[in-house]
Amino acid sequence: MPEMRYYEALIEAMAEEMRRDESVFLMGEDIGLFGGTFRATEGLMAEFGSRRVRDTPIAEAGIVGLAVGAAMAGLRPVPELMTMNFAIVAMDQIINHAAKMRYMFGGQLNLPITIRAPGGGGTQKGAQHSHSIESWFVNSPGIRVVIPSTPADAKGLLKTSIRSEDVVLFVEHEMLYSSKGQVPDEEVLIPFGRADIKRPGTDLTIVAWSKMVHEALHAAEALAAEGIDAEVLDPRTLDPFDWDGVFESVARTRRCVVAEEGWRSVSVGAEIAARIQETLFHELDAPVARVAAVEVPTPYARKLEQKALPNADDIVRAALKIAV
Repeated sequence: MPEMRYYEALIEAMAEEMRRDESVFLMGEDIGLFGGTFRATEGLMAEFGSRRVRDTPIAEAGIVGLAVGAAMAGLRPVPELMTMNFAIVAMDQIINHAAKMRYMFGGQLNLPITIRAPGGGGTQKGAQHSHSIESWFVNSPGIRVVIPSTPADAKGLLKTSIRSEDVVLFVEHEMLYSSKGQVPDEEVLIPFGRADIKRPGTDLTIVAWSKMVHEALHAAEALAAEGIDAEVLDPRTLDPFDWDGVFESVARTRRCVVAEEGWRSVSVGAEIAARIQETLFHELDAPVARVAAVEVPTPYARKLEQKALPNADDIVRAALKIAV
């Protein structure tokens, strides 16, 4: 399997789907001639032209609104929002229109829209550009939320998203674009709702997604030095969620840490912890531990930002508290 960077895997996925299906087209700010803020559409305009790789004005509500209309007309738009926080500008289009139309029209139409959105903190973009707000969309029926942590998962899940008949929010952590990993030569479509065990273990399960998967893997190595064999489970999609996969892992290890970059209150991690304790109460040897960001607007100053965001050390500390 060749090794490639995360952003290169995204480019390859979009190029393959655009060659396969002429109804697939891209649109967003600076995605054409410039190749995207994070290089994730680099070279695609040269191959497919400006008709299918469309540079748009700085108008996120318009971008998503156009995608809704295009999908209703039979196309498969892949709009890019320059950062995840700009989805807030388009919340009416995403939540009130894209997510609800198929339901409100009784299934008479589909909206195959894949909204790509870079997110997460750690790049000193300040409080308005460092959001991990995937929980907002998990709490909105009608939207699939996909959040890959590796290049292979990014490619396989993006191809599945583009072929899906659903509205998909495809979240790409900004700190992962340059990360490398092996990507299969053959076509792989990763199904929604199927978690992946990134590291098997017997003593404790760490449930993490996006960049926190990598923090969890670092934490697992540190815990191994303490004699604790931690399993790292990546759900990969938050809607649909692989509850059976999580329950099976936690039932085996009997302990769990849920690690996310989002804020702690009313989060995806809160729901995971609640359901584990509801379902596996008698199998647990300790309460589910949680790791999340400090509940402040993400600071700009590097040292403060690092203090606010969770990391491997936080996961280790949480794991040690429940491992005895």
